[in-house]
Amino acid sequence: MSHLKRFMPAEWHQQDGILIAWPHLGTDWADMIDEVTSCYIGLARAIARHERLLIVAPDPEEVRSALGEDCCGNITFYALPTNDTWTRDYGPITVIDDGQPVLLDFTFNAWGMKFAADCDNMVTRRMGQAGAFKAVVDSHLDMVLEGGSIESDGRGTIMTTRQCLLSSNRNDAWSENRIAQELCDRLGAAQVLWLDHEPLAGDDTDAHIDTMARFAPGNVVLVVDEALSRQVARFTDASGVPYRPVVMPAPPLIDDELGMPLPATYLNFLITNRQVLVPTYGCETTDRQAIQMLADYFPGREVHGIDCRALIKQHGSLHCATMQFPANTLNK
Repeated sequence: MSHLKRFMPAEWHQQDGILIAWPHLGTDWADMIDEVTSCYIGLARAIARHERLLIVAPDPEEVRSALGEDCCGNITFYALPTNDTWTRDYGPITVIDDGQPVLLDFTFNAWGMKFAADCDNMVTRRMGQAGAFKAVVDSHLDMVLEGGSIESDGRGTIMTTRQCLLSSNRNDAWSENRIAQELCDRLGAAQVLWLDHEPLAGDDTDAHIDTMARFAPGNVVLVVDEALSRQVARFTDASGVPYRPVVMPAPPLIDDELGMPLPATYLNFLITNRQVLVPTYGCETTDRQAIQMLADYFPGREVHGIDCRALIKQHGSLHCATMQFPANTLNK
């Protein structure tokens, strides 16, 4: 718990549930719908085993049938149109303000107007209209911001990359200082840590932080390589205590059918109340190493691998496909 009046909780803060959007034939998944549906069934079952799951889908009954009634007791469905499934980037970003959660609805422009986003950009508002939220939804549509582009340690520090937040296809006229000030004001941060790292090969998000650097308890920052480790080692938290960088293993390079690299990374894990769900890529040695490392840094949580070889074919992974809701956010 932070001493700040307003703060963005760390992902390991107590949660009410997780949001995902189901793949359908109107998305880029159409050509591989069976493969990706199998991945989503595994993901949904893993989450719903211990935690409430919210699923947005154009046809909830089709999803219910695919999942089977045995696991739907912990799932709430919302019949909503979507362009794609990356709820990390268009779901609400939650802050705690004077002890109460507030859902911030930022503009999502599909990573700089690369794709259609008209339906995705309405999901938070439409869920609110459907009665999903107990917490207040606060409009911040004057700013483009994706959940995957920021990390919070829950104690006043926001971490991001210059390559993403300063890209001209988002908040074009805003300087680095302006963006940092907006993040501090809106998210209740005391400081913004800017990392410099080119996007992973195949990444079309302009270097989202959740592909390369993640906070863990105890002032640990898990990073994708030594270059980021050296940068993180120079930083302190908002109270002046140094961060401790730890380099995660990397999966072997994975290419698409045309031989182009895909941005596979173990940093794209999801923290839930009782679990850490880790993307795996069919690389037994490094998959096992990543799972063991995350078990070490998140003691008390079960750590499970989720095969994300389908997800990575559309240049995203497990964390990109999910968004957590902190406690006291959702209507029961």
